[in-house]
Amino acid sequence: MAGRLLSIGECMVELSQAGEGLLRRGFAGDTFNTAWYARACLPAEWTVDYFTALGDDPMSSEMLTFMKEAGIGTHAIRRIPGKTPGLYLITLKNGERTFSYWRDTAAARRLADDADHLRKCIEAADIVYFSGITLGILTPEANDTLLAELRRAKAAGKRVAFDPNIRPRLWSDKDTMLKTISDGARAATLVLPSFDDETTHFGDSSVEETIARYHGLGVEGVVVKNGEDGATLSFGSDRTYVPAVAAPQVVDTTSAGDSFNGGFLSRLVCGASPQDAAAYGAAVASVVIGHHGALINPALLPG
Repeated sequence: MAGRLLSIGECMVELSQAGEGLLRRGFAGDTFNTAWYARACLPAEWTVDYFTALGDDPMSSEMLTFMKEAGIGTHAIRRIPGKTPGLYLITLKNGERTFSYWRDTAAARRLADDADHLRKCIEAADIVYFSGITLGILTPEANDTLLAELRRAKAAGKRVAFDPNIRPRLWSDKDTMLKTISDGARAATLVLPSFDDETTHFGDSSVEETIARYHGLGVEGVVVKNGEDGATLSFGSDRTYVPAVAAPQVVDTTSAGDSFNGGFLSRLVCGASPQDAAAYGAAVASVVIGHHGALINPALLPG
């Protein structure tokens, strides 16, 4: 079965620790990470495209080359003269990471400026993926454009997957953040929240409360990721639990959720049950967190 997955968001220049005071440069970003792992896990007949905006600088060109070499389609990416990609630095302590960002003038903030181009790319996809970070980097007007097209896709019967990925520093205030995240969920058929985000920002006291809230927004399927406590899935009347897969060692939790999403979606779109897809996503994430950086060698991933 062939198909096309379109991931919408921001890919950034990543600086991560390389030992002895050195930094390693890479390219990553939540929705790009998910696209990358989906591409690595999907059969060859599937197409994975990335939708963003980049500058006309050498770093943007290198990023495009990196995407192409990974087998990710770049034809949807607009180049904006005078702009550059955003950049972030990962700092690690005991396997847990903190981030420093430089992204205020990043080209990706203008990814929804061309509404006609956005619509055509979404229409060409079988499944569309975006995140709360995608929404967080855009202006309110751009969010209106993006969400209108995603609602249109949902109404047309397309799968629309959304990871709330709540990052307060991207938002002007909490009320705007929570409202826009909720609007993102309303435009989706599948939501993949992390419970720690939901309890911290929405005040959910249980996984069941998170599931009920997203179903109340019109979401058909909910996969609540809860770290080492596994994932709880709710699809229609079916409620299942999938345990986490223990990693031999935790080196870097960067991209744990993104890689779970990529593995999960790669199996789901090929006909696996949500439970089997989540089990595979958990296996992918357990390997990823045992290595430095957001993206690891695809040869290391489970088959």
